[in-house]
Amino acid sequence: MRRKLSKILVTGGAGFIGSAFVRLALRRGYKIVIVDKLTYAGDLKRLQELKGRYKFYRTDICNLRQIETVFRKERPYSVLNFAAATHVDRSIQDASDFIKTNVLGAEVLFKVSRKYGVNKFIQVSSDEVYGDIRRGAFSEKYPLNPSSPYSATKASADLLLKSYIRTFQFPGIIVRPSNNYGPWQYPEKFIPLAILKILRNEKIPVYAKGKNVREWLFVDDCAGGILKILEKGKVGEVYNIGSNQEKQNIEVAKTLVKLLDADKRLISFVKDRPGHDIRYRLNCGKIKEEIGWVARVNFEEGLRRTIYWCVNHKDWLFSKWSNIARIYKNR
Repeated sequence: MRRKLSKILVTGGAGFIGSAFVRLALRRGYKIVIVDKLTYAGDLKRLQELKGRYKFYRTDICNLRQIETVFRKERPYSVLNFAAATHVDRSIQDASDFIKTNVLGAEVLFKVSRKYGVNKFIQVSSDEVYGDIRRGAFSEKYPLNPSSPYSATKASADLLLKSYIRTFQFPGIIVRPSNNYGPWQYPEKFIPLAILKILRNEKIPVYAKGKNVREWLFVDDCAGGILKILEKGKVGEVYNIGSNQEKQNIEVAKTLVKLLDADKRLISFVKDRPGHDIRYRLNCGKIKEEIGWVARVNFEEGLRRTIYWCVNHKDWLFSKWSNIARIYKNR
């Protein structure tokens, strides 16, 4: 299996989760080809220690001609699509880039992968496609009910891929991870943003009263789950990837303040986001039973590792802040 899967094309491989997958796959001996547009959230510094061990194409997945050129040259056995616009706040402000990349770009990849005979295609989706759930957990059979423009575009790509699987017997698999966190995460997301704010002795913005619940998954665990699905997953299936560790946002903020020995008065409640999902929780029985994967990193350990990384990479973290400060300037 590993011999056949030796060449993997990874879109969005310079992004947060994509780069974690690339680091893991290279350690496991796979050949990696990365396609990344290098938008504001992409950064090859995430792969600096691996320079020379992968091929890289700076290409927009929406560009059919360029994507065809890459596939014609590289002939990958497998494709993993991490490329996406991901920030919910940005999608609320303007959904056009999300529709273009997350839907139209995904369709380009499906089309070209089919043309060049890719043997396995992994579409990296999100738990947000299910909407929210006040009790219990989402199984893979739960109907899609996205709440934001971002999650609607991810759900759209999932449905389009399902149509390819049925109509063309396309070798697609959908994975739906819960909220990721960890080293190298762009500081528009809650945990690295909160750490950055604490390090700068600034207010930590927490929506409403901070009662919204998320299931937190350490990024290296997520990468490991996706690699297991690539190796053992069944074509046509959907797999949830979660940690079974849920926390209210206010709990996360308080824990970060405590671990960084900061003033709890830095926590600042701000106006809630429109259409804000109350709670996410995934049932991950399927990946455990069929693939043999479970998350290994508990939440507090993951936070400590994330904090340690951020403190030792403050220059990188702070350099990214100027790109997104406009969004938070009134908070």
